[in-house]
Order: sequence, then C-alpha cells, then structure tokens
Amino acid sequence: MRKLVHCLFYEQMRALGCIDRAFFMSPMSDNVPPLRAQEIEKSAPSAAYSPLYQQIKALLLQGLDRGEWKPGEAIPSELELAARFQVSQGTVRKAIDELAADNLLIRRQGKGTFVATHHEARVRFRFLRLAPDDGKPVASQSRILDVRRMKAPTDVAVLLDLRTSDMVVNLRRVLSFDQTPTIFDDIWLPGSVFKGLTLEAVEQNKGPMYAWFESKFGVSMVRADEKIGAVSATSEAASVLQVALGSPLLHVERVSYTYGDRPMELRRGLYLTERFHYRNTLS
Repeated sequence: MRKLVHCLFYEQMRALGCIDRAFFMSPMSDNVPPLRAQEIEKSAPSAAYSPLYQQIKALLLQGLDRGEWKPGEAIPSELELAARFQVSQGTVRKAIDELAADNLLIRRQGKGTFVATHHEARVRFRFLRLAPDDGKPVASQSRILDVRRMKAPTDVAVLLDLRTSDMVVNLRRVLSFDQTPTIFDDIWLPGSVFKGLTLEAVEQNKGPMYAWFESKFGVSMVRADEKIGAVSATSEAASVLQVALGSPLLHVERVSYTYGDRPMELRRGLYLTERFHYRNTLS
C-alpha cells in the first residue's frame, strides 16, 4: 500500500513539473528505447489524474504501438511488469484485464499473455458482423475487382486524417458466401503505410485481409467506428451483387484505427441481407 501511495504521489508531482525522469527503470528490448513518462502525457494530457491502472494500460498500449511486442508474441509476466512500472501486481493485472477485454491481448492458461493477432477467430470476427440467418457456417470467397493508387479524394482525406495531396490505395472486392456474392467492399488505405499493396500482392493473399495487413504491413486494426444505413442498389452494385436494380442493401461505412487512435482504413460496404443479418453485441 505504501508503495502504491508513493507511486500516486510521484505521478502528481511529475505532472506539476517537479519530477522528470523515466517512469520505469529498464527497457524491455535492447532495440526499442524505453517509454518515458513524458510520452504518456503527449497521448493523454490528463493521465496523471486518471486511475493508476489506466496509466499502466496507456503505457502498455504505447509499447504495442512502438512494436515492443509483435502480434502473437508473449508480453512479460505481471510480476515483471509490476517491477518495471514500480506498481503492485494487482494494478498491472487490472490493466491487462482491460486490454484482454478489448481483444488486444489474449490470455492463455498456463502459457501467459500474448498480443492478439487477426489470425485468431475471436479477433477476426470482431470486424465481420454479417451472420447467416440459419446460424450454419458458410464458406467465404474473396474476388478482387481492382486496386488503384491515387491522390486522396476530399471525403477520404478527412476520414483518414490525410491531406488531399497524399496518396491513397483504393481496393474494391466482392465477398461471396457459399458462392453467392454478398458484400461489395470499397476500401481506402493510406498510401504511405501500404506501400507495395498491388493487385498482384492482394491476389496472392489467401487469408483474412486484416491478418495480411498485420503480417505484411505491420498494421493491427484495434477498433472501428461504423455508420449503418439502408440504400437501393445502383447499376454497378446490382451488377456486382447479381441483384435487381434498386434492390435494398445495407450500407456500412467503417473507419478502422490502429494503436494511438490513428485511422488506417476507410471501408464502405454494400451488404445483401436476404439470407444474412448484421449482428452487433453491445456491452
């Protein structure tokens, strides 16, 4: 308890400018410089006045963002992190519990805690909300229509926090379930991050797209904002999804973010829902 009170006092003094030194004692990797207390202030100005476990959570997120632990790798034990952060093990556990609840970390009984990867079903299906009405598993197929590189249109630049002079990658594809075209995706990505993303490269990828973004480009999508509405099929959408012109479709606009709340993808999807429904769990 005395140690925890000391840490809280230290944080308050540091926020007032009375103390300026590293928040923890030694780096986790020889190749990555240690996070410093000042860095948490840049990302969260009020962090010094938030609960201590939230400050530890913020530092862990910064470590993930900096690549100290790669997707699929184990993070240090709670005991090691507690020693490094100079806090109680319970404080570290609470921070890790929240990251696990957010599907950013995965606890494995008897093995430790690992950085989540989009190859894992529990993470992958966070971003695919379309489910069959009968609940039966369906086989999915992806067909890439085209991949283009261009300057960012104004609406895309705004949502991806880019300038209109910045380059973006536009990828359009059709997702089919049991050989039936079901989703028409229009995807926009920052060109500076997704260098080398070409039609040939995308067609060679046979796995989930977010898992490929993670392994190929080092980008993990950790959260998303969505807007959902009902629209009528245009001539292009009707042709791609093989439905009648004017058929009802679900329109989903999603902006996905990586660590540090940086937007990394704008995805506008048209969903055919004759045999499917869009499912979301609120908690």
